[in-house]
This record gives sequence, structure tokens and C-alpha cells, in this order.
Amino acid sequence: MSFFFLAVGLVLVVEGLAYALAPSFIRRMAEELPKLGDEHLRVFGVVALAIGVGLVYLARNF
Repeated sequence: MSFFFLAVGLVLVVEGLAYALAPSFIRRMAEELPKLGDEHLRVFGVVALAIGVGLVYLARNF
């Protein structure tokens, strides 16, 4: 269970950094998201998921 809270905490740290360091970029990205099709968003989501799983695997095993 502590691993879950660690993961959620790290996600919030990364999200917070993005909003703190580049708020105008985040706003522009939010405006562009509705223009993307479902397939593009799905591909981006799967790629992000795969990278995240890979990073967790590397962190846990090395």
C-alpha cells in the first residue's frame, strides 16, 4: 500500500512542477487536446503507460 502512495505522490510532484514551471505551456496544451482525435490520444496514453511501467520496473529492479 505504501508503494501506491509513493507512486501517487510522485505523480503529483511531476504535475505540480509542470504547472509551476510552465503554466502557459500547460494552458496551450489544454487548448490543443480537444483538437486531437481519439486514436492519437489513445496512442499517447499507451506510450505513456509503457514508459511508466518501464520506469517502475527499472526503479524496482536496479
